[in-house]
Amino acid sequence: METVLVDRREGVVTLTLNRPEKRNAANQQMWRELGEVFEEVAERREDRVLVITGSGDGFCSGADLSDRASSAERRSGPGAGMSRLRRIGKVALGLHQLPKPTIAAVNGVAAGAGCNLALGCDLIVASERARFSEIFVQRGLTLDFGGAWLLPRLIGLHKAKELAFFGEIISAEQAASIGLVNRVVAPEELQRTAAEMAARLATLPPLALSLIKMALNRSLSLSMAETLELEALAQTTVYGTEDMQEAMRAFAEKRPPQFTGE
Repeated sequence: METVLVDRREGVVTLTLNRPEKRNAANQQMWRELGEVFEEVAERREDRVLVITGSGDGFCSGADLSDRASSAERRSGPGAGMSRLRRIGKVALGLHQLPKPTIAAVNGVAAGAGCNLALGCDLIVASERARFSEIFVQRGLTLDFGGAWLLPRLIGLHKAKELAFFGEIISAEQAASIGLVNRVVAPEELQRTAAEMAARLATLPPLALSLIKMALNRSLSLSMAETLELEALAQTTVYGTEDMQEAMRAFAEKRPPQFTGE
């Protein structure tokens, strides 16, 4: 791949955005490659967890507005622009629907679509040097890559409007204070912290994690009664799996369980 690096170790897939000269701004090639990786991780049984980070001193500065292919489509009129944004939207949906835990290790600036790429992950670990911005309005643009869906659910409607209306840059500490990120760590601890979290998740039962993620993602659009029904279906699904039996054996034998996804 030209714009991302993919590393696989013991069930953890680390995807590194790799356009450091552009602070990992996403061109059309990167969007395509991200979509391909998301599809691949979703399908590969041996992939348990996905970690997304950036090379150099940035996480992702958003869409590359100088990308020639994107510029040509914008000049072609609204129809071509809608097609491009729908393709990008499928990438955002692919991340959201990925049936495995995802972690963003935000090492630097995360702006625009890059901010929403991080917010689309299940967990976010941020370096003290990280910065977040829904910068769209500052460029005369509106939210994309799922920002209008993600922000209100993460931090509430009024705070979401504040970030989106002004497009200001906030620090990692500010992001943590409003519930936008899970943890803030020293820059030298970022990758280790994300790797430790991913390694822990990779040892847990994959089907149970997948169903927990699905239930939590869907709960915000369901009633309590509907959520209870969903929980019952999910719980019934994991009853009798080899992983559940292994958990019971390990508990009785006072040893760590070894989950296989069966």
